[in-house]
Amino acid sequence: MAIERKTVEQALEKTRTALRTDGGDVELVDVSDEGIVKVRLTGACHGCPMATQTLKAFIERILKKEVPEITGVQQVI
Repeated sequence: MAIERKTVEQALEKTRTALRTDGGDVELVDVSDEGIVKVRLTGACHGCPMATQTLKAFIERILKKEVPEITGVQQVI
């Protein structure tokens, strides 16, 4: 069963307040049939030394909690 893009966008909204506080944001790029979500970090998050940690420990954790069908989150540039 494919994950709806709208569902992922709604889950991403829960991360945006914290990201925007630090001058960053996240953009949804793609959702694969295998449950992989591809995102692009923007603003201060783009190129930040902590971007990988933000992606895995924060964004991926929240997305998987909100949408259990998600198997992983990948950053694209």
